[in-house]
Amino acid sequence: MNPSESQPAIETHNLRKVFGDKVAVDDLSLTVERGEVFGFLGPNGAGKTTSVKMLLSLISPTSGEGRLFGAPLSDPDIRSQVGFLPEHFRFHDWLTAVEFMQLHANLYHIPRDQAGKRISGLIELVNLTPHVDKKLKAFSKGMLQRIGLAQALLNRPALVILDEPTSGLDPVGRRLVRDIIHDLRGQGTTVFLNSHLLSEVEITCDRVAFIKNGSILRVSKLQTLMEGELTVDIRARNLAPPLIAGLSRWTENARLDGEHLSLTLPGEADLPEINRFLVENGADVYSMRPQHISLEDLFIKIVGTDGGL
Repeated sequence: MNPSESQPAIETHNLRKVFGDKVAVDDLSLTVERGEVFGFLGPNGAGKTTSVKMLLSLISPTSGEGRLFGAPLSDPDIRSQVGFLPEHFRFHDWLTAVEFMQLHANLYHIPRDQAGKRISGLIELVNLTPHVDKKLKAFSKGMLQRIGLAQALLNRPALVILDEPTSGLDPVGRRLVRDIIHDLRGQGTTVFLNSHLLSEVEITCDRVAFIKNGSILRVSKLQTLMEGELTVDIRARNLAPPLIAGLSRWTENARLDGEHLSLTLPGEADLPEINRFLVENGADVYSMRPQHISLEDLFIKIVGTDGGL
């Protein structure tokens, strides 16, 4: 079955999962378009892993519905178009890297004449060619992470779900994964990314969803989020309290610390007028440094501080 080009990669409506008296996911409603890299962000216990398991039909939702490329989540044909790298993997550590990949090729019913070439190419892609005959029990966590990523791509999936794909990697490994994700996007593959490394999400994703207590708080294009709110650090003298109070016409968030004035603004448009206001009211302005808010600050603002990623 080929994924429908007219349908989103992922579409859920009021997806809910309850374990006894615990609501793990309360209302998961989102749409992930074909070919985009979508970030799924939330604190520990927010329902991220349960949501992923429902998308993969590893568990059934209590209520609500979801579809992958227009087909029900339980459709085995469409599930064959999905690649998955779990956060907590338990690979067959008595197998070599090649044997592990061949096992998964057999599960996908990939013909032998195609599997060998595909396996060698993916092992090379994740920089494990020198270790093809080494048993997985001798692999480091980062190496296991990379062979796991290789198996997630073995079936040439239309959708790849990556749960913390860089958690065990050094900076070189993270760069490798980032490059692979960029290549997947270029090929039109949809990537659903759950990561606690917000700096990686910031570089990689097209859109992000923030989830807390099992419910989606916000879904937005990452560029729109990052280019919106602005923090400005102003170094100036003669910043009298009445002058600071006068900044309320532009912002309600103005903090003064000695000669440093920090403002939060909706964008850059008001900066020239703010500068004129300060100078005309006796301030000596030495510098004005605008900086777009980081994804980490946005996460805290949207999700709050009662819980970590």
